[in-house]
Amino acid sequence: MSLPVLSCRFNNQQGIALIVTLLALVLITAMVVEFSYGVYTGTNNLYNWRDSQRLSIMAASGVNVIARVMRDGANIEDYKTQSEIEMPVANPFEDFDGTITVRIEDENSKFNINSLVFSNGDVNTHVYHAFQRLLETLSVDKKIADRVVDWIDQNNEAMLPDSEARAKNAALHSIDELLLINGISRKDYDTLLPYVTVDKEREHLIININSAKKPIIMCLADGIDERLAQQVIAHRKIKSFESAGELDSLIGTGKISAQISITFKGTIFSVKSIASSDGLKRIVEMVIDTYNKNIQYWKEY
Repeated sequence: MSLPVLSCRFNNQQGIALIVTLLALVLITAMVVEFSYGVYTGTNNLYNWRDSQRLSIMAASGVNVIARVMRDGANIEDYKTQSEIEMPVANPFEDFDGTITVRIEDENSKFNINSLVFSNGDVNTHVYHAFQRLLETLSVDKKIADRVVDWIDQNNEAMLPDSEARAKNAALHSIDELLLINGISRKDYDTLLPYVTVDKEREHLIININSAKKPIIMCLADGIDERLAQQVIAHRKIKSFESAGELDSLIGTGKISAQISITFKGTIFSVKSIASSDGLKRIVEMVIDTYNKNIQYWKEY
């Protein structure tokens, strides 16, 4: 009479053993899959890091080559009359399947917003009004001029109710600082970005008339409208300006304030080198002063 009971227990033990075996198999399979995935992702991360480092070297080499050329040959004509030059180079090395793109911009073609305030902390009135004209031309709120002044000047006297909040009270080191200023939105920043720069020179606004874009030319004086600015651009396409007299004969004598220095060749340039391959990208940015032959700014990302 006890045999059926023993048989039932034996069958139950077999069932439990099968379940334990299956569970163990599932756990081992999961561990193997997880290990394999870890090895796969780790290997990919290692390869990506290696490729990123390689791209960083490629991007830096592009910047260094241009820096050397510009230090040794700052009189190249292309630099005089173009606000920006872009030079893409595909597969520049035998073992590199990718592209290096180098972009050069004349920083003297832009509005140096640090020149809104003299180094002694006083507002440069003529440059301040020129910046307001630029903002108006770009359809950006003119009160941004007040906000930038309060960010730079050394006092705590607010030109607007909130413009001294968290103010730096010093010159900008990077154009990205505009995003830290109260009342300047990302849209405002994106609109201004092609036309503004930061430089340590604060006693004058220095503009290269041979490379400045139309809104910059229009902001230089009240009497320079879009028609006159277009005439300046048309003139320099035929022959670059070489003297103040040539410019005065076109726009009228004495229109531009003495606090705005007009030059005819850029000396400060930003260089951006982008190295890309297989969906990866590394960027190096630099600002070089070809007159003093030094690098003012360097950034990698």
